[in-house]
Amino acid sequence: MRRILGIDPGSIKTGWGVIEVEGSNVVYLQSGILTLGSGAMSDRLLTLHQGLADVIHRLQPTECAVEEVFLAKNFQSALKLGQARGVALLSAGTASIPVKEFAAKTVKQAICGQGQASKAQMQNMVIRILGLSENPGEDAADALGIALCAGYSKDGEGADARFRLSSRSRSGRRWRLKESPK
Repeated sequence: MRRILGIDPGSIKTGWGVIEVEGSNVVYLQSGILTLGSGAMSDRLLTLHQGLADVIHRLQPTECAVEEVFLAKNFQSALKLGQARGVALLSAGTASIPVKEFAAKTVKQAICGQGQASKAQMQNMVIRILGLSENPGEDAADALGIALCAGYSKDGEGADARFRLSSRSRSGRRWRLKESPK
């Protein structure tokens, strides 16, 4: 059984979610949002590390999935996001948890079937897939989507599989999981 911690890093708030995957069975365990505030960046990063360390200690994930850096609105935003991602990677690394990184477009493709899905579409699909009774919040839903994407990816042999556009459609609507050449 795989227990996956998904992390949607941010410099003001970071979403996290933990699921268990066994075969095609997926079970929601817990999720939340770490509010980091707007104080000194060093204080926010410390709060992030302590919050993630607590989640890791309590829920004992066997693997972690983190969203890759995307093109932010400006240089300062990208720098702060990179720092938060670094703390997320460090938190997992400190606990000796293997980490997978996924582009936002790949996560949206895996969850919604299209890489251009909106935040609302992502939230709705995460709620539907996990059978949640209520919306966990935008950042937590994104983190659960990242965990689901990791859960859908192969583990062990063939773990280098990637989502590829199907040759049947170049419109961006038909995707499939295709093995990378050896």
